[in-house]
Amino acid sequence: MYRHKWESDVNMALPVGKAVCVGRNYVAHAKELNNPVPKAPLLFIKPSSALCDFGPETAINLSLGEHHYEAELVLLVGEKIDRSCTDPLNRIAGVGLGLDLTLRALQAELKQKGHPWETAKAFDASGCITPFIPVNKEMLESGLTYQFWQNDTLKQRGDSAHMIFNMARLLTDIAKFFTLYPGDIVMTGTPEGVGALSIDDDLKLQLGQGTVYRSKVVKQSS
Repeated sequence: MYRHKWESDVNMALPVGKAVCVGRNYVAHAKELNNPVPKAPLLFIKPSSALCDFGPETAINLSLGEHHYEAELVLLVGEKIDRSCTDPLNRIAGVGLGLDLTLRALQAELKQKGHPWETAKAFDASGCITPFIPVNKEMLESGLTYQFWQNDTLKQRGDSAHMIFNMARLLTDIAKFFTLYPGDIVMTGTPEGVGALSIDDDLKLQLGQGTVYRSKVVKQSS
């Protein structure tokens, strides 16, 4: 069962809650999928059952269809953030990275029919999360970068300065609709470069110049 961890490999006391995810928060990513650039954050939720470790193995259920990766900066909520909160960045306890796994063909079908995306975005083990590092408001405001490699080829490079909606704006908008509790996470959107995963792919995620986290794609056992 997934538990939030610090980079020191220590489990933390925070419970595992929901993941509020942000779609189309980088202009180039919206354009690569032929989507309009949003005028307000596009939000959806993954339940806690969707979360798993970005560990030595990333298991995918091939019976569901082709899985696409979307590498994202992930915020860990340390204190309650609701609509009355005026300084949400001060309530973020940690920052990490994650893969928002997506069943792209199913998502396209659902979008075409005007149906919700949950089965394409919120299925079990669709949110692969690295350990977190402690963070403060100044670090978040100074900007964060990250990289994702597939088989040693750099596929995605993210920079919070390039987000359409910055982190403070995202948290404020989210809290208008969904109260964030300690242990909830926010997946802040993916830059351009998304693509399909294959069995035996070697994956790497790195926040800034920090630890490189590695994982191999394997077939999920039945």
